[in-house]
Amino acid sequence: MKYFYSAVIYIYNFLLLTASVFNKKAAAILRGRRGTFDKIKQSFIPGERVFWFHCASLGEFEQGRPVIEKIKSEEPEVKILLSFYSPSGYEVRKNYYKADCVVYLPADTKCNADRLIGLARPEKAVFIKYEFWYNYLWVLQKRNIPAYLISGIFRSTQPFFRWYGKYFLNILSGFSHLYIQDIHSAELLKSHGLNNYTISGDTRFDRVMEISRKADKIRSLEKFKGANNLIVAGSTWPPEEDIIAEYLDKEDKDIKFIIAPHNIGEENIKRLENMLSVSHVKYSQVQEYIPEDIQVLIIDSIGLLSSIYRYADIAVIGGGFGRGIHNILEAATWSVPVMFGPRYGKFREAVDLVKMGGARVFNNYKSFVSSVNELLGDPQLLKDAGKTNLSYIKSNLGATEMIVSKLLS
Repeated sequence: MKYFYSAVIYIYNFLLLTASVFNKKAAAILRGRRGTFDKIKQSFIPGERVFWFHCASLGEFEQGRPVIEKIKSEEPEVKILLSFYSPSGYEVRKNYYKADCVVYLPADTKCNADRLIGLARPEKAVFIKYEFWYNYLWVLQKRNIPAYLISGIFRSTQPFFRWYGKYFLNILSGFSHLYIQDIHSAELLKSHGLNNYTISGDTRFDRVMEISRKADKIRSLEKFKGANNLIVAGSTWPPEEDIIAEYLDKEDKDIKFIIAPHNIGEENIKRLENMLSVSHVKYSQVQEYIPEDIQVLIIDSIGLLSSIYRYADIAVIGGGFGRGIHNILEAATWSVPVMFGPRYGKFREAVDLVKMGGARVFNNYKSFVSSVNELLGDPQLLKDAGKTNLSYIKSNLGATEMIVSKLLS
């Protein structure tokens, strides 16, 4: 199976090379990987304490970020190597100020693993949530470098727990310790003979709470909302935007909307504007003053969404008609009820909040209207749903402290 795994890695890399001719993402990965070893060599010198953090993309980075920042706060001399697999993470965080070196992760071959780990000489390695790379873990283990998984979450459908999964299960045994999110993951691991885990929860709860505490008020949005109900639609994709556009065309004109699409490219923003039949404007055009007659504000920049949610009466979170919903915790921490599409089952917090009454699921336009009317038509229900969400956030704090205390021991 080891040789089969290696063959798959080489085949995948060949396909990536082929795809790079016409696929920008594939080209960016290969282009970025070429500079990895030189950047590491230039960033660290023998004898320095280096912690290596690896995450697939931006979402996983946000789970690792509170751990990185607490480590740097408590032991500033520790150097941070941060690696990404995806351009969507690397391009946004390549200048992250708490990292001493940010790189693309080279393909998981033994040669690459030996070279990267030999150059960085990490004291400890931390992989975030879903990152399981056999050769990197094997080399770390061979060199007696502890490796940890944080904010891990496991499901019975993953290869580790299938009839053919013994080899993949061995990958998990390469970790010194697994910090996992929930009891279900613990039961799965235990039933397959793995006991190197601790239920620590999800570091994102600590992160969103910290963001909310530090968030600045945005006066122009306070005035934009005024006495109206405000729905903030964050990280939206076309399916949510289609439903919102229909709602705006047919329903209550007294409700204001802020739409922050996942894709803020000029072409996509123009597409969104063309869909709207009501008065609207882009945030980049009216940052200081938003005309009173505007019903929809389109956010065409990044970095604002977590602060914008504070003004919402309801938050609509995108992604639920695609691969999965985006971050609902950023809204929940402001005591805001959340709504999202049907593909949320892989997200523990979404499943929990649906059961607890802090979240609503919509499958189409009709169920979207029903949920909005239900919440806005009953002020006490709206308030209780928001309280439920904030209480849930508070009850799940503490993962960062638990993990860092171990990493620095």
